Amino acid sequence: MMNTEIKVLDRGFVRLIDHMGSDLSVVNAARVSFGKKKDAFEEGDAKLVAYLAEHEHTSPFRHTALTLHVKAPIFVFRQWMKHRIGSEFNEISGRYVEFPEDEFFVPEHFRRQAKVNKQGSEGTIEAKDQARARASYLESCRGSVAHYKELLSLGVCREQARCVLPLALYSEVYWTVSLQAVAHFIRLRADSHAQWEIQQYAAAVRSVVEPIYPVGLKVLLVAGKG
Repeated sequence: MMNTEIKVLDRGFVRLIDHMGSDLSVVNAARVSFGKKKDAFEEGDAKLVAYLAEHEHTSPFRHTALTLHVKAPIFVFRQWMKHRIGSEFNEISGRYVEFPEDEFFVPEHFRRQAKVNKQGSEGTIEAKDQARARASYLESCRGSVAHYKELLSLGVCREQARCVLPLALYSEVYWTVSLQAVAHFIRLRADSHAQWEIQQYAAAVRSVVEPIYPVGLKVLLVAGKG
């Protein structure tokens, strides 16, 4: 499983760096209350894990951890980093590195503002307007990057020059998270009400997590729907 990578959007990815524990770790964290420990995960243990999730005995799920390397647009990370409990982020810094050209997200289609959901979108704009929207979008992003490069060439420091860069710019983070916290992220961000772009990342994260904690992730996602 190490270094598993899933491509997301046009330039992004979710990559597994490391993980600690398994479904058995959840079982043993729960059974230590009785001074017991198991060496193999059995059918009855799946029922215990389900019971823990159903009755919100969640501390055993926090004796696990994953570290993911994620590349995503800044506007996606703006939403992602609201998930602070049980997780930690370290992000690439524009104070230390110079951002490359054309490292920004470009939508395949431009969506319309939703009529009912004020924060969401639905369908796409008229086909005749797609090309014009794309041209305007690219002009803005490329112009911002060009101004950023110009400021650097004038000797302006990186920490100030980066202020003109667009929210579509890709960034990278290391995200270390417990099984409970990652299940919460998937449940909220894979939902149809979440922004489409972060839904794609939630699906990728699930694809990485599921083989490591198949029982634990499943029961936490089911319990969260109750």
